[in-house]
Amino acid sequence: MNTPSRSASVRYLVDDVQEAIDFYTGHLGFTLRSHPAPAFADVTRGPLRLLLSGPASSGARVTPGGLGAGGNRIHLVLDDLDSEIDRLRGAGLTFVSDVVSGPGGRQILLADPAGNLVELFEPAR
Repeated sequence: MNTPSRSASVRYLVDDVQEAIDFYTGHLGFTLRSHPAPAFADVTRGPLRLLLSGPASSGARVTPGGLGAGGNRIHLVLDDLDSEIDRLRGAGLTFVSDVVSGPGGRQILLADPAGNLVELFEPAR
């Protein structure tokens, strides 16, 4: 697998991205890291990177198999999404979504044995 980063990212689906930014930065000590589009922003606090995905973001799209709209999940950043997909499929794992492209990059969802979602994400270059 690709080298892990020094931070942990978690995606939260939010109704209003600006309202979420104001909440996390104004009340909980987070710092705005980026806000590249109205549908998405990320804030940080220490090693935690919180991805705030609004209704129009690719992260909020309905996932297959009745998993609901997007779903909260851990977010693993990869250098080469395609090679990781090939490696994991070769190990017998099945993905719960197809690759989705959005303004920030490409992603695919995998479920752990208990059904918890893991997003594998390759940032746009």
